Amino acid sequence: MAEEFVTALKPLIDAIGATVVPLDDRADTDLVLDWEGKPAIAIRLDFEDTLSGIIAAAEQELGKQFGDLDRTEKQAAVRLLDSRGAFVLRRSIDEVAEAMGVSRITIYNYLNAIREAT
Repeated sequence: MAEEFVTALKPLIDAIGATVVPLDDRADTDLVLDWEGKPAIAIRLDFEDTLSGIIAAAEQELGKQFGDLDRTEKQAAVRLLDSRGAFVLRRSIDEVAEAMGVSRITIYNYLNAIREAT
């Protein structure tokens, strides 16, 4: 029965960039899902891949690589990333700044302007 559970969840697990981990190999940070009241599967989220995926999706949506955006487009990209929760991830400011070819301070300034406007 647990195999059906794992099979049903596999598309979701793949979509969020997670990995199925054997219960015996799980870490404290892994998410354990129960099936019929018993631990059935452990899920490991890879936050590094998550940020890369969010950036790639935003670049695709905007139709340009972040480094090719003008100032206004970069501000829109930061707004988009912020709405998708990208900046709650560790080192996200640094990675986005590097992808855009700007400083960390610039990203913080964009975020401050976005948050003051709302």
